[in-house]
Amino acid sequence: MFISHPTARRAVRAAVGVVVCIGCGSGAMLPAQASSADRDGDGMPNRWELTNRLNPDRANAHRDTDHDGLRNLGEFRHTTNPTDEDSDNDGHDDGDEVTDGLHSTDVDEADTEEDGIEDGDEDADDDAADNEDEDDAVENCVADDADADADADNVSDEDENDFGTRVHDADSDNDGTDDGDEDADGDDVDNEDADDDADNSCDDDQDEDEDDDKDDDQD
Repeated sequence: MFISHPTARRAVRAAVGVVVCIGCGSGAMLPAQASSADRDGDGMPNRWELTNRLNPDRANAHRDTDHDGLRNLGEFRHTTNPTDEDSDNDGHDDGDEVTDGLHSTDVDEADTEEDGIEDGDEDADDDAADNEDEDDAVENCVADDADADADADNVSDEDENDFGTRVHDADSDNDGTDDGDEDADGDDVDNEDADDDADNSCDDDQDEDEDDDKDDDQD
């Protein structure tokens, strides 16, 4: 049956649950529910936003919720977690893994080369700086993963595995000394100071006495 009157055609379309798709070609239609799958029209489905603790009613595709250098829409496209700066827990931020263009690191693989070394601990450009430490001197302090320290032992989360200590245990060997005050490699430099970079704009030596603020009270 052909219905010629425009008002009648709109009524039929509403009844069968379809809507016209503007720009999809003459007469093209999509299921009515397609428009509600992304209520705020930011390119990220409602279900994904809710699962990842984002607001499906507020367009936030261009925000970087976890400050890892990868915007929320990029997190969706790369199937990473928009509220976790290091989704695969390899010490290398999601944003860095996506943008560095290196074949030896992947945002979905903790050990891309399968050589027993996590991507963050690799040195892809052979400059004597681990991948995870490359951007510590240039990224802003909010995004500086070198400051992330879940157990407050003064060893950043990304460096705990370098010393054989645990991210969520301030005294991994239970000897009464915090992991940061240990000297894992016997070089007479405490773990908490071993990876310090003099060029890091987010360093903790505010009085420039060449002693971290966190150590000042131990002198």
